[in-house]
Amino acid sequence: MVAAASVVVAVGAASGVLSAWDDRGGAEEARTEVTASPRLEPLPRIPSPSPSPPATTSASPAPTPPAPTSRRKAASATPSSTRTVHKTQRRTAAARLYRHPDSHVLTWLRANPGDPRRAVIQSRIADQPAAVWFADFTPATITDRVRAVTSGAAARGRVPVLVPYAVPGRDCGGHSRGGAPGLDAYDAWIDRFAAGLGSGEVIVVLEPDSVAQSGCLSAGQRADRFASLARAGRVLKDADPRARVYYDAGHSGWNPPGKQAAWLRQAGAASPDSSDGIFSNVSNFRTTEEEIAYDRQVLDALGGPPALGAVIDTSRNGNGAPPDGTWCDPAGRTLGRTPTLATGEARIDAYLWVKLPGESDGCKGTPGTFSPSYAYDLAR
Repeated sequence: MVAAASVVVAVGAASGVLSAWDDRGGAEEARTEVTASPRLEPLPRIPSPSPSPPATTSASPAPTPPAPTSRRKAASATPSSTRTVHKTQRRTAAARLYRHPDSHVLTWLRANPGDPRRAVIQSRIADQPAAVWFADFTPATITDRVRAVTSGAAARGRVPVLVPYAVPGRDCGGHSRGGAPGLDAYDAWIDRFAAGLGSGEVIVVLEPDSVAQSGCLSAGQRADRFASLARAGRVLKDADPRARVYYDAGHSGWNPPGKQAAWLRQAGAASPDSSDGIFSNVSNFRTTEEEIAYDRQVLDALGGPPALGAVIDTSRNGNGAPPDGTWCDPAGRTLGRTPTLATGEARIDAYLWVKLPGESDGCKGTPGTFSPSYAYDLAR
């Protein structure tokens, strides 16, 4: 049995706190050159004073998976010539990834200027661009919060990575349970999410675990979820033709490529009207090489336009997955390849830090809370 891959923090609704990274420019900017996995010099394990924990967002109760509804329609698999043109334009863009100036790690750094782990955590984690998660169901504020990120990125000529994470029945009632109360509410939430995208280049990692973990749903519930996901991709790409939308492929230790591709096809991932490809390894630890091979197998089985590609979460996969299969805050892991839009690998569009290094999977603390000791262990 493979556990959920995407235990994360919810984005604060009332305070507007986002799980994201700093953006200071200059020498700290994330360049687009091909990068290798960091080879970090060993650092001593340093005891430290107890830090003041950052504010966290509590998990929502698990909603009951929605009942099947016959009115939902599957996505069309017919390629659009307009989409193909946009796809080519996006593929040739050489842009830098965005770091948003608000995150749990930055909150901790500001609150702990004298902590002996601070310099390592800042230079090796906080200075890297990473995804911004929107994991709370807050229809009234979602447009403004998405717009705050995309407009900030556009002003700097950079590409934000956004993670909508509010599908009903999320995480099958596990550590990151929650999401919208039903698919109609989710569809409306996605509409408001899309309204904040603007017109700049943006990467959307659409609903981690929503496809790979859908075996917990009945066949009818799964079909309804997939119809909503296909609709979500179309809505996002219609709202911003420069948006790149990627669908959940799990990871190389989860579902076989053929099974995963069949589900992805039902969810709209093979259609250029809703998809630019797939993502894998979110919040997991499989090596980049394993994920490259797996993603290419999934893409081959998926079909669709040859321009479909994959993005890989490399945030914590420097040492690969633990031999015992532990997925929740396992010891002995390390940072993976730094984020880049230039991987040098065919059909691999980007290496991204989707999971935020140092934020708990739910075992070292509430999901999404920042653990300086965990961050330091990853960075050293």
